[in-house]
Amino acid sequence: MSTPIPLHVPDELAASYGTTEAGRAWIAGLPALAAEFLDRWELKRDGEAGFGEASLVLPVLRTDGTRAALRFQQPREETTAALIGLRTWNGDGIVRLIEHDGASGTMLLERLDGSRTLASVGDDDTAMTILAGLLRRLVAVPAPKELRGLGDIAADMLEQVPAAVAALADPADRQRLRTWASVVADLAGEPGDRMLHWDLHYDNVLAGDREPWLAIDPEPLAGDPGFDLWPALDSRWEEVAATGEAHRVVRRRFDLLTDALALDRERAAGWTLGRLLQNSLWDIEDGKTALDASQVVVGEAVVGR
Repeated sequence: MSTPIPLHVPDELAASYGTTEAGRAWIAGLPALAAEFLDRWELKRDGEAGFGEASLVLPVLRTDGTRAALRFQQPREETTAALIGLRTWNGDGIVRLIEHDGASGTMLLERLDGSRTLASVGDDDTAMTILAGLLRRLVAVPAPKELRGLGDIAADMLEQVPAAVAALADPADRQRLRTWASVVADLAGEPGDRMLHWDLHYDNVLAGDREPWLAIDPEPLAGDPGFDLWPALDSRWEEVAATGEAHRVVRRRFDLLTDALALDRERAAGWTLGRLLQNSLWDIEDGKTALDASQVVVGEAVVGR
């Protein structure tokens, strides 16, 4: 049995869950949940807790001395999808799932080096080639039937477009959104059946012992690999924008990714526009009345590529 150590829930994590009664209840029960699984899986705490936008991670030691990471996140559709994906990938290009509890969404994962992400690789071509290699392995896997499909997501997006267009102030932005939606409508009949990570950017690739680099934090979805490119294209965006050559950088990244994954570039560009449409619909839902500049640049860069 592990030695009890008081668990402090970071204020930022608590705040992210504080908008709903269910979220506040989950945060309040998190110390007890952590204690339960430390005991159930015979784990010993091995350092300070880390956290992301929606999860708490405790570095732990197993009874044989193996280092691992105990991850907690409120049960929801995304948590269930992550468990399905991690079980299916079984550590091939991604962090390995050691134990899990479906009811609570608790996961015991192999421990990677959280202090060293792929963003630490200075040369962008090198970093993007590493990411592309991981993504190629991930999308090679057929998606289990339990996962949500891109076809349903595309249909939902297209239903939202008329109201979203009306919310945009700039006629040019309105036309862009219509164009992106038109492309998605043309592709929606063949949404694909690969298992997508849905959020593979430089900060979601960590250094490891089993392999030099491994993906983390998937949000699995069944669909076309072209829909999985945008997070990589958007990686380190502030640095990309600061070069004054954002279009060139995006095109170079797009070429590296589509070559590595052997994708049809026109189709991959179309599904990338679909991802821009999705991001923009979320922004408009949050009250924005203009398209994000980075979305516009990515869209311009991949069209005709």
